[in-house]
Amino acid sequence: MINLARVLHQTAPQAYYVGGIVRSSLLRRDSTDIDLALPPKDVKEVALALAKKLKAAVFEMDAEFGVWRLVTHKEKIQIDLTAFQGKDLKADLLRRDFSFNALAYPVCALPEISVQPRKEGTALIRLKKLKKENIIDYSNGFQAVTEKMIEMNNPRVFKDDPLRMLRAFRSAAELGFTISPRTLKQIKKDAALISKPAGERVREELERLFATSKAYENLLLMDKCGLLTALFPELEPQRSCAEVYYGQGGVLKHTLEVFHRIEYLLDHLDKAFAKYAKKLSFATTQKPLYKMAALLHDVAKPATAKVQGDRLRFFYHEQKGARMAKVILERLHYSRAEIRLICAMIGEHLRPSNLASNDVITDKGAYHFFRDLGEAALPMLLLCWADYTSYITDAQLRRVLPKSAEPMMSLAQAQRTANVGKTLRHLQVLSLLFKKYFDQPKKIQPTRLITGRDVMNELSLPPSPKIGEILEAVAVAQVEGKVTDREEALAFIKTLQIAKGK
Repeated sequence: MINLARVLHQTAPQAYYVGGIVRSSLLRRDSTDIDLALPPKDVKEVALALAKKLKAAVFEMDAEFGVWRLVTHKEKIQIDLTAFQGKDLKADLLRRDFSFNALAYPVCALPEISVQPRKEGTALIRLKKLKKENIIDYSNGFQAVTEKMIEMNNPRVFKDDPLRMLRAFRSAAELGFTISPRTLKQIKKDAALISKPAGERVREELERLFATSKAYENLLLMDKCGLLTALFPELEPQRSCAEVYYGQGGVLKHTLEVFHRIEYLLDHLDKAFAKYAKKLSFATTQKPLYKMAALLHDVAKPATAKVQGDRLRFFYHEQKGARMAKVILERLHYSRAEIRLICAMIGEHLRPSNLASNDVITDKGAYHFFRDLGEAALPMLLLCWADYTSYITDAQLRRVLPKSAEPMMSLAQAQRTANVGKTLRHLQVLSLLFKKYFDQPKKIQPTRLITGRDVMNELSLPPSPKIGEILEAVAVAQVEGKVTDREEALAFIKTLQIAKGK
């Protein structure tokens, strides 16, 4: 393998390692790229020369700011070269967002470079044996790294780019850092500016934040700074809604508790669903989507709140919530598939509760549930788990979890144990639905025994919506055990009133 540090020194001795690569290397963490800063007049020439020596693809990313990128063909090493923003390196570093990102290290100091190629994505890079005396630091960035502190680099940092406020919380979650009181105070002052960045930039930061296991604690802090509801103004009415029911903070308090629970669940599937944890492992790659669904699942409760008798009700909040969530997600430039999934989760999140209102959940009821929800069914069950468990304490949750896989208790039994019993019964309903889905797939997705053409030929019917209704009736009959093969299916359709009607 090439000596990358030596090649960089030979080709770009005037350049500096900057930003994330320096910070991460000091933390003994890998980076996915190398950022180099150098005088504007040198960027293009150096980029082309490096590409030739490293046998890399190279292209200009941003002509205005003088940014070039190259990626080597073999190891997939990514190197970004950027012109100084300002008259020199010092001016460049002082313009950066946080002090821990305002560090530089001379290429000519020849640090060791560790390169770990990966099967997918760019190689992992780390600078080694960095000498403190060679670190260029105008903002106490080295101290910030040592103290694990996120400190704004200058008072205008958020006005220059409001997205940096969200980046502060994302960085805190990813790195396990603390945001300084001074920085939090400035975020509180500038929170309203968060509406300015492009939606896709906001989404990218949120996805990275939600991918961590510390998103909940950072959401709480964002809310204290006013950033959460500046970012999602639709959540602000929740704060004063249903405080009698949820306590101080109202529906918003409940929303954040549900977010907390789904964060826990996605990190501990084995504790909640021991038997099916491996089959549910797909959920761990979808943390950002499912957490967003949790954040927005009750967004319409304030708009639908009505007192009926002595109770506060939220009629059709799930359906209206799905429509509101769609607007929010479109604002953040989520894909159509992602919007469809999250809105289905939100719009149907009362379905398991409706099933739980019966003492027995039939195979037919489970079939209709999974048929109607499609790809959103399993994710929505995870959201429901978070919703149900948000009503009990951590200690209560630890007590009921071992019982959640037991046969479903009766409604009368659940009522005798108040809120904890109701939650446990709901968890048992979820476990039963997972059991039917994973252990009894023929009950959930019965194999089609006859086709629409068979129906038309057997009953002498023309193409029409009636054909689909007849096939659906056959599927239900299969689920209920009334039909088991093709001959029985053909005989069964002749008995249907649908088939006999005009």
